[in-house]
Formats: sequence, C-alpha cells, structure tokens
Amino acid sequence: MSKIDVHADLKYEVRCETVFLFQIAAAHTEHQTLIWEQLVLEPKLEAERYHVGLEGNQLHRLVVQPCELKVSYQANVELAPNVNRPTSVGESNTSQMPPEVLTYLNPSRYCQSDLLARFAFEEFGQLPRGFSRVQAICDWVFEHLDYTPGSTNSSTTSADVLLQRTGVCRDYAHLAITLCRGVGIPARYVAGYAVGLQPPDFHGFMEAFLDGQWYLFDPTKLAPVSGLVRIGVGRDAADVSFATLTGDAVLIDKTVWASQSDYQNLPDPQSGGPPAVSTA
Repeated sequence: MSKIDVHADLKYEVRCETVFLFQIAAAHTEHQTLIWEQLVLEPKLEAERYHVGLEGNQLHRLVVQPCELKVSYQANVELAPNVNRPTSVGESNTSQMPPEVLTYLNPSRYCQSDLLARFAFEEFGQLPRGFSRVQAICDWVFEHLDYTPGSTNSSTTSADVLLQRTGVCRDYAHLAITLCRGVGIPARYVAGYAVGLQPPDFHGFMEAFLDGQWYLFDPTKLAPVSGLVRIGVGRDAADVSFATLTGDAVLIDKTVWASQSDYQNLPDPQSGGPPAVSTA
C-alpha cells in the first residue's frame, strides 16, 4: 500500500453566468481509499456533489456569476493497486461478460474501433489472447507515437492519432483503447493523477477487462501503475473531462500534482482538520 497526496488549483475568468461541472475529486474504489479531501472555492459558493454514470464518478456542479473563480482541491488517498502483471491471465468471452462491461466494446467519440478494427486484427489478432496482448498493444502505441504537448486538440480522435503518430496522454490512451476494442477486448478511459508525471498535470490512462476484472495500463509509460490515482472512468475522455462548462469562462491558470504522502503530517478530520468537502 502507498499513500498519495493530490492537489489541483484552477483559476477562471468568468465573464457571464456559467455552470461548471468539475471531475477532479479522487474516487473511492476497491483499490483506492479516500482518507480525506477538501474542496475550497473562492469566492465562497455552494457546490452540489453527485455520483454519476454506471461507475459512480464523482462530479461537483456550481453556478458562478462574473468573477475570478479559484478552485482548489486536495486529497490524500491510500492505494492498494493490483500491481502484479499476470501475463498468463486470459481474455473474457463476450457471452460471459457482465452487461455493464459490454458498452466498452463499442466505438465511442474518440475511440473509433469500427474504423480501426481491420488494422487492429492485422497487427494484433494473431497474438496470444490475454494480458500479454493488451501489453503488446500498449507497447506498440508507446513505440509508434511521439509524445508532443500541443500536437492535438479536443477534436482529435484515435484515427487521427494513428495517422499523425503524435499526441499526449489522452491520445495514447484513446489509441490503445481503440485497438483493444478492435480485437474484442473491453477497454475504458481512466482520468486521474499520477505520481512522478512530468510536467505535472491531470493524466489519462486506461483499463482492459480480462478474466473477469479490470487491469490498469499506461501506454505513455510516464508514471508507474502503482502511482496512478483514479478520478473517474468512461468510454473515452469526453466522459471524464476535468471541467465542462456552459456559459463564458476562460481557464487562466492550472496547477496539478501528485506525490508520495508524508502521512504523519496530514490534518486529522476528527480534530479540526479539513472536512470531507469544504466550500469555505
């Protein structure tokens, strides 16, 4: 087990009434325990918290009038990831997959597995089925793409990335997900924080469903799987954008980081430390 501190500071210039949907809060899962978290908004605003989608992603909604909005999120999480790389694990038969997994076989906005299925089968269809095939797909993406900040935008799909052979973390994840789906392996996008990521930012990685459970992979190889802190999952990055807004606002500053925790110095929620969610 390891304890990780995560922190995200966002600053917006809000020009007219704007509704924000933030997905920046660390998730609570079987392998990730939330020790404490704090959300601070300036100016002081009411934030509604929801759990949305099949996976219960945590979402904060707030309505903001014209101002300079500052959002600060901090959390400490305890990770107990399945870091074993079981190369002998096989693939699940579609007839036996849980119904909620089947959606991750389908094409989505950024993961056009229908367009790239032939390519996926030509490259990876003859490989041994299972964990090693997913690892081979991730290795291929890592070896054939150049990590180039600013080379893609919010409209770039996995097909675009395959053609231009460059991208950032979300593009690496999208292409690996697409190729997995193209050979019949359910795969989904994971948004989160990553220890050791340079430059520090939100990170995008992926999971593949094998032999009845989900396994984490990071095709960028920029951070160890044991240091990945989950925010949420979805069909692709459109489902777990860190901020979605309706109105007129501009992001003017963003600072994100994750690091190993100095657990002894954490505030104690039972003795005056930060509450579970604070909007003070």
